[in-house]
Amino acid sequence: MPADFRPDRRTFLSAAGTATGLALAAAKLPTARAFGANERFRAAVIGTGNQGQSHVKAWGEHPDVDLVYVCDLDSERAGKAAGLVAGAQPIADLRRVLDDESIDVVSIATPDHWHTPAAILALEAGKHVYVEKPCSHNLREGQLLIAAQERTGRLVQHGTQTRSGLGAQQAIQMLREGVIGDVLVARAWNIQFRSNIGKEQPSDPPAGFDYDTWVGPAPFVPFQKNRFHYNWHWWFNFGTGDAGNDGVHEIDLARWGLGVETLPSRVAVVGGKYFHDDDQQFPDTLTAAFEYPGDGTVGHRKQLIFEMRLWSTNYPEGVDSGVEFLGTKGRMFASKRGKFAVFAGRNERLERELEHPLPGSVQAQQRNLLDAIKGQAELFANARTGHQSAAIPHLANAAVRLGRSFEIDPQTEQSPDADAQPLLRRAYRDDHWGTPKGA
Repeated sequence: MPADFRPDRRTFLSAAGTATGLALAAAKLPTARAFGANERFRAAVIGTGNQGQSHVKAWGEHPDVDLVYVCDLDSERAGKAAGLVAGAQPIADLRRVLDDESIDVVSIATPDHWHTPAAILALEAGKHVYVEKPCSHNLREGQLLIAAQERTGRLVQHGTQTRSGLGAQQAIQMLREGVIGDVLVARAWNIQFRSNIGKEQPSDPPAGFDYDTWVGPAPFVPFQKNRFHYNWHWWFNFGTGDAGNDGVHEIDLARWGLGVETLPSRVAVVGGKYFHDDDQQFPDTLTAAFEYPGDGTVGHRKQLIFEMRLWSTNYPEGVDSGVEFLGTKGRMFASKRGKFAVFAGRNERLERELEHPLPGSVQAQQRNLLDAIKGQAELFANARTGHQSAAIPHLANAAVRLGRSFEIDPQTEQSPDADAQPLLRRAYRDDHWGTPKGA
């Protein structure tokens, strides 16, 4: 961890002066509740866009979960989501969730810039957390999330749900057993056609939408129609581009198969806006390579390659998202779309099949979190696992903005490059209650 990576003894933040007057000290953290075999969990979902609605529906499928709150700053969306599960109450202010001591677990499916601030708020309020991918808006926030999880002792599950797929777990086990020899390279791709978001001017936000709170701790910019629902993904203040949005699933699978458990030491990227002439700030075309040195000797160095094209429907292996593992004795191909194949050294197809479906699900990822809270399972994607996968798109995006490659120390998670290091964190609004301390 970085030399300046020192969590406060006191609370992550204080919301003094807010309607709820939230002021939590780490020394007075609520006691974790032990769950018996027949006890029920009380859950809340913060953020009810497409993925948030998936969380709402999935919580409703668990026989031992009561979904208490559905929270969104868009009152129409909150009401619609609450109607998906009987008994769920639509609310606007996430602080109502934090103040309710009966809530055990919180799903966070907000825009990316709220992922880490909301997750840390929930941890400090004594809740266990399921945070959507990417778990952070930038590298520094991932470090802060790990620190908060360790400080509070609550659990964090990351939304890279391919890890809950029994078929994916079986595929990774095959790699560990040497089905293609030593895996030295993983190549991941995210290729799809994204719509042009056009060019707009600032305007008034729609009725029933609390835009100021939505901006939250991010630097304030006026409302603009093409950085509203979903299109916030393509703006530096709020999103992480499609590398952090969709590509992180493939990146996570690639990193899992490589067996690397640190950040890489070097990132080399080319990319930019090659197709869409619109307002979006992130690249629509990106090719990135990341090197993991191991101990630096021959056979221990590994490479992860990520390709993204948001203007194409021609895919490798006939699928829009997938990972190809290259080993010393063959090749494996796996996709969250359910495709799988193993080849020997001369591209000879091996008779290897998965006994279970490869894709995971939000419901299975939630179940794993609940079982882990009970002490009956290990998390599929804890805070550190989520951070190490989310860091890859953060590094790629930083390199595109920088316009060149740069190095990073896998142990300190800092770059010796004076121009790159500031791109691994972000600016925040002055004195906002959601700004993480130490960020």
